[in-house]
Amino acid sequence: MRILAIDHGEKRIGLALSDATATIASPLKVIEHISRAVDAAQVADLAEQNKVTLIVIGQSFDEEGHPNPAGRRAARFADELKNQTNLSVEMWDESFSTQDARSARIEIGVSRKKRSGHQDAFAAVVILQSYLESNRNPNP
Repeated sequence: MRILAIDHGEKRIGLALSDATATIASPLKVIEHISRAVDAAQVADLAEQNKVTLIVIGQSFDEEGHPNPAGRRAARFADELKNQTNLSVEMWDESFSTQDARSARIEIGVSRKKRSGHQDAFAAVVILQSYLESNRNPNP
C-alpha cells in the first residue's frame, strides 16, 4: 500500500511517497502552484502513476485548534483533489513539519549550502513519516 503525502503551500506543493509496505517516507517532488484545479490534477496523475491507495494532506492549526489560513487552503485543496480522484484523502496535522524537516537535515549533516532553498518535499516526508508511525500496528 503506497501513500502519498502533501505539504500544501501558497507557492509550492511538496510531495512524499511511502514505500510499498507503508513503512518509510521518501521525497517525491515539488510542484509549483498554478491553480487549485491544475495542482489537484497533477497530484491525482502522480498518485495514479505511483499506484497510490491513500493521499494524506498536511493541515496546520492555530492555538485554539482551528485550521489557520494555510490549513483552510489545504482543506480546499483536499476538496478539489477528491473531485479529481477516487482515492481516499485524509487530512493530517502538519504543525511544524517544515521546521522539523529543516532540523532533521541539520542533524544528519546536510551542509548549509545544500539546505538552502525549499523544504517542501522534506516537509511532506515529515508529514508522511508521522502518519505512518501513528498508524503502525503496535503489536510486533
